[in-house]
Amino acid sequence: METYDYIVVGAGSAGCVIANRLSENMNVTVCLLEAGPVDWNPYIHIPAGFIKTFTDPTVNWLYEAEPSEWTGGRHIAYPRGKTLGGSSSINGNVYNRGNRMDFDGWAQRGNRGWGYADILPYFRRAEMKIGEGDNRFRGRDGPLAVTDNNWIHPLCEAFIEGAVQYGMPRNPDYNGMTQEGVNYTQRTIKNGLRVSTAKAYLRPIKSRQNLHIITRAHSTGLIIEDKRVTGVRYNKGGV
Repeated sequence: METYDYIVVGAGSAGCVIANRLSENMNVTVCLLEAGPVDWNPYIHIPAGFIKTFTDPTVNWLYEAEPSEWTGGRHIAYPRGKTLGGSSSINGNVYNRGNRMDFDGWAQRGNRGWGYADILPYFRRAEMKIGEGDNRFRGRDGPLAVTDNNWIHPLCEAFIEGAVQYGMPRNPDYNGMTQEGVNYTQRTIKNGLRVSTAKAYLRPIKSRQNLHIITRAHSTGLIIEDKRVTGVRYNKGGV
């Protein structure tokens, strides 16, 4: 049985970041388990290719929501990534921070440290905003590349103009000082390719000697001894 100081279950959007941060300390060993394969599928990296991943069981869990009266009795697809990077490897590449009011509301309810002003430094630390942006709110040196749309479409322009006519301001940076307004989306794309958390956080550090990444490792349970988790069971070969 292999032993580690830390075992991270799932190399998804969060798991890749956690494995990166933990393995910065070369005095500890870290194992990262991922049920899916390495992110070699070309449709992962081509931004428009995410449509192909929505029905691909090798990189998508293919979850479905239960039918309800609100969906006309239908099962609605709920894509979730099953590869290095998790859903950040199959999503639509849109970069959109949570709303300031949500975070401030949590802090007001007693969750100190979760106000927007508290977490803003971490948003800035995570991102590498390329192009325009107020550096008080945007990061420039982080691992996750964020870019503005580089194309203009007449239909989008008409939609934006319609919103402006009804009093909604055109906001050049909805991840900046305020989210209110309308504009094109910002994207986790750089040089025409997707930037998943696997690409941003794992690829640069995958050679660390204290980090062991195991793909096709479907975790099936926790090993608990004296009310303390001491290990993880997994099936080698994935799902």
